[in-house]
Amino acid sequence: MAAGADTFPLTDGTSVTGDAISYNDNGVVFRLEVDKYSERVPWTKFSQDALEQLSKNPRIKLLADPFIETAPVEARAKKVEVKVNEVSRLELPPKQSLFGALFSSSVGLVALMLIYAANIFAGYEIAVVRLRPIPVVMGLAVVLPILGPLIFLIMPVRAAAPEPAAMQPMTAPQTFTVPGAAPAAAAGIHIVEASWQGKSSSAPAANPDEPQVFQRGQFTFNRRFFETKFSGFFALIRRESEKNLVLTVKTGRVNLVVERITRIATNEMHVEAVLGSGRQEVLVPFAEIVEVQLKPKSA
Repeated sequence: MAAGADTFPLTDGTSVTGDAISYNDNGVVFRLEVDKYSERVPWTKFSQDALEQLSKNPRIKLLADPFIETAPVEARAKKVEVKVNEVSRLELPPKQSLFGALFSSSVGLVALMLIYAANIFAGYEIAVVRLRPIPVVMGLAVVLPILGPLIFLIMPVRAAAPEPAAMQPMTAPQTFTVPGAAPAAAAGIHIVEASWQGKSSSAPAANPDEPQVFQRGQFTFNRRFFETKFSGFFALIRRESEKNLVLTVKTGRVNLVVERITRIATNEMHVEAVLGSGRQEVLVPFAEIVEVQLKPKSA
């Protein structure tokens, strides 16, 4: 037996006395005596005391520790008491109505001012579209916000009163008598001016340099109106007789000098208008047109 050898009890009641000289994952080989060695003893055959004794060797500790049973924890560590510190919190505003909340904050006041300004601007737009007095509609929008412009919005468009036509003096009809006929019968025969004879020399001739003005109320601005009155402005190149004419479309916002009507639909048309130093295609709804003029460039 090796001098100073240790004794390691096994689970089957036996024991091994010797020095551990070889150890791996499969077990330990002991040197029992000089030139005498034991078979490799598996780790599962060592008792807990033997395993603890083997784990004292730093080289064997990593192999023996997994087989050592740990004693169950009898008492759990007491929970550490968590102390919650008081923090400063924002105070919630008192409950109130929507308008009260808007008037009590700066953001709410700014929002109300923007809504109020938009209400007045809406009154101006509605007055232009519905052909109503602008000061009246905007004043009602100031006194009665939102509801005032809404009243004028649901009202129908007011047509402008047509200008009274100038009364043309009636000329006496020309008469002639038939020989042998009674004077009464002759009085019933009239000679009217034929269409091929043209206008009478006494009637004033129309000035070709005067502009033709078409106003809302006197004329209905729709697709048929523009296709009938201004058919020459649909072509890419206008006829010689129309090159010297200028078409002006006046809406509630701007006056457009129209060079050409590019597209037209049931409720609107697209025109090529002169804007500044260039030309641009502009959408013009028929409902916004107030007046149309056709005049020579020299006028």
